[in-house]
Amino acid sequence: MTTEVILHYRPYESDPTQLLKIAEKAIQDFPTRPLSRFIPWFPHDGFKLPLKPKRSPPVISEEAADVVKQYLTIAEHAVKSQSYDCTVDLLEFQPNLKEKKHLIQSHTLNEQTISGNLEKQSENGKRYKKRSWSVSLPSSNSTENIFPLSEKLQDSLKALNLHSFYRARWTIEHTICNNQTLEDIWAKLNQIIRHNELPSCNATIQRHLGQIWVFCDIMYCEYVGNLLKGRLALTGKINLFVHKYGVIFSM
Repeated sequence: MTTEVILHYRPYESDPTQLLKIAEKAIQDFPTRPLSRFIPWFPHDGFKLPLKPKRSPPVISEEAADVVKQYLTIAEHAVKSQSYDCTVDLLEFQPNLKEKKHLIQSHTLNEQTISGNLEKQSENGKRYKKRSWSVSLPSSNSTENIFPLSEKLQDSLKALNLHSFYRARWTIEHTICNNQTLEDIWAKLNQIIRHNELPSCNATIQRHLGQIWVFCDIMYCEYVGNLLKGRLALTGKINLFVHKYGVIFSM
């Protein structure tokens, strides 16, 4: 039986004697070695299990087995009847025309509001950085003129058992910007934070929500809230939100 071998080589490796040796090695069988007989490290006679569990396996009652069977049947039916149409539960694809018109109108209003804000920004001729976070540096000068918390806020903290070092969040809605765009407010807020006028604060703009979040310690929250309303010329109410407790204070 002959074996055909095709050997590819580089031009500078064209020595026929070396090529012949390489070809012979290529068709040789791989060396193998016999495996040693496995000897278990535990006593084993072929009938008894080498390892025994401390506890016996749990016994499943007939009632529990029936419940499991019913659940598996329901789950299997749900998988079989699952629809891969992504428009099944969407209201805008329902035959009810009134709901469809209402959804279309609300969607167009949202688009008009967003486009209107963009037009205002372009008319002002300002270019805003897409920076989404701003953090104040620690400074002792900004805490000199801070007064104690009001009685109303102190009562809320006692009722909720909140410490004054808890972090809270002031929410600035786009609806209270007083004929300013949210980007205008964000630019002014960055300047205030850059000059360390807001103690222990960091802020972020949520453009998709039309909101600006200003985080601070509760002990400074009233000072921060008053400064935000005054310096940013906000009209309306801003809410103080605490994680897991919701809105605990407004001004």
